[in-house]
Amino acid sequence: MVKNKNIIVFVMNLLPSMGEDVRLYEKQSGKNYRLMLLWDSKYKRPTDKDCYDILVECDMSKPHKIAEALKPYQDDLLAITCRGDDNVSRFSKVIPHVPYLRTPTTESLTWSTDKYEMRKRFKLFAPKFTPVFTRVLENSKKERERVIGKVGFPMVVKPTNLGGSLLVAICYHEEELDKTLRTIFRKIKKAYKGDKRVEEPKIIAEEYMEGDMYSIDSYVNSRGDVYHCPLVRVITGKNIGHDDFYNHRQTTPTALKKTSIEKAESAAEEAIHALGLRSTSTHTELMRVDDDWKIIEVGPRLGGFRDTLHSLSCDINHTMNDIAVRIPRKPVIPKKCKGFATVIKWFSEKEGKIVEMKGVKKIEDLESFYSIKINKKIGDRAVFARNAGRSIFNLFLYNQDRSKLLADIRRVEKMVKIKVADRKRKPAAKKVAKKVVKKK
Repeated sequence: MVKNKNIIVFVMNLLPSMGEDVRLYEKQSGKNYRLMLLWDSKYKRPTDKDCYDILVECDMSKPHKIAEALKPYQDDLLAITCRGDDNVSRFSKVIPHVPYLRTPTTESLTWSTDKYEMRKRFKLFAPKFTPVFTRVLENSKKERERVIGKVGFPMVVKPTNLGGSLLVAICYHEEELDKTLRTIFRKIKKAYKGDKRVEEPKIIAEEYMEGDMYSIDSYVNSRGDVYHCPLVRVITGKNIGHDDFYNHRQTTPTALKKTSIEKAESAAEEAIHALGLRSTSTHTELMRVDDDWKIIEVGPRLGGFRDTLHSLSCDINHTMNDIAVRIPRKPVIPKKCKGFATVIKWFSEKEGKIVEMKGVKKIEDLESFYSIKINKKIGDRAVFARNAGRSIFNLFLYNQDRSKLLADIRRVEKMVKIKVADRKRKPAAKKVAKKVVKKK
């Protein structure tokens, strides 16, 4: 008897835009799907009820509870997916209970979400693409000397499981390393908890690579065949003079030559295979050093903001392509793009209480304006990404003409001014003369 398998499971994340992408495909293909959100019952229930057809809640720390929750739907499940690094650990716990769906292995998910385990796999299977690295166990003089001796300066220090450049910092000397480690060890547990992480917090130090940063999203089927989306050029906070390492601007498609793009795709593919990933989408961050490519990291998920970027520039339905390789079906990637898109994550040059936000409303008048999400307002605190802070706003721009897009990016950089209050120094404590009592 042929079953009508039509339930697509989303673990811990199903945004309205993702549901809209599925509904758009339904209209184009004539197919019908039911969307299930599988949710960890330890967390507050999501409020976007229009996104899903079925909500299933269970305690994901207990395997039998996952099995019990999914049992009524087993014969109708078509595919299962997961969005966001912070949800992958729970996805791993669900995989054993959907044995007849195409999924990555739990081991490959561990290798690709823990940067330390990832580096060990790269060292074994793709050594030419990976920098020198070591795990940092504590902030002591002896440990710092060991890390410096192994990695050298400059080095990048970061948690092994956090995304969004949270608590990532570049260190050029031991005093800076000491300060960075004090900050990370102080804030790491809270950052993991804020991202709903269930992994043990760990820290890694690795050789800093000087070059141009890019990223690429790819789809991997059950046999390891890889299909690539257009490359994305990444401008970091450091590139624009900020003392921070977040992704300030991401633009696609790039102006790279075909041969260079092919080298980047080959490097990404080798890294994906080193991690043993299959039946999943991947997000690979790369560094172009001279004419060579190095791998920063690979994640078993779609990149941030890529749904919008690739839809605007190339008419790619990123959500459905992510599902396609799990059904399985070949993803649809147009050979030519229709225009150019960029997303800007805006952070303040300084940390502190926001007292003025100039030029933000004027952005909407630009020809390339698509959308903006304002995350902070006057009175909120501006905090660097390396100190676990979030952006002030996220801005999407699109234009068919690359030169016009670049012109509007320039206008944004000139018109937006975020002012934070200067720190008030505490008055120096008055020195009180100590009374000396002589022994009689």
